[in-house]
Amino acid sequence: MITKEQVIKAQNQWAKTIIKLSSIKENNACKKLTIEFLNELYYFEIGPVLFKPTMAKFQQFRNTKEMALSYFIGGDNSICNEDEGYARKAWTDINFENHNIILEGTRAIAMGNYYFQDNNSNIIKVEFTFGYQLINNQLKIDLHHSSQPYNTVS
Repeated sequence: MITKEQVIKAQNQWAKTIIKLSSIKENNACKKLTIEFLNELYYFEIGPVLFKPTMAKFQQFRNTKEMALSYFIGGDNSICNEDEGYARKAWTDINFENHNIILEGTRAIAMGNYYFQDNNSNIIKVEFTFGYQLINNQLKIDLHHSSQPYNTVS
């Protein structure tokens, strides 16, 4: 049975890794850590992942590990041309604020806001829903939906 503490631990691990990725300047080292991050925290190697990243406009949904990698690190060889590398934006802090967490045996869903602080102390609020499955005593993300809050300004 998944616990709330396991979900929070997984969120903290996710945030810590994104912050670490944002500090790596060398492309091969960043790619290697991002692949490890995706293998460790996401469900891609086991089954489908519903992944809708925050800043994806033209290719909104990323259903493969390669597309997720493209989103997180960007670069000239990105599968998705719009990707600038979300994990490379010099984040210095990421805080999850859960609105609620649903625990159902070996499955959990968390929804709320997370806040990304950059190296200029600017904070970006992002809404999230993450789904987790418990696999070999480790949580794997099989649902990742992020979006910026509704804005009435056109």
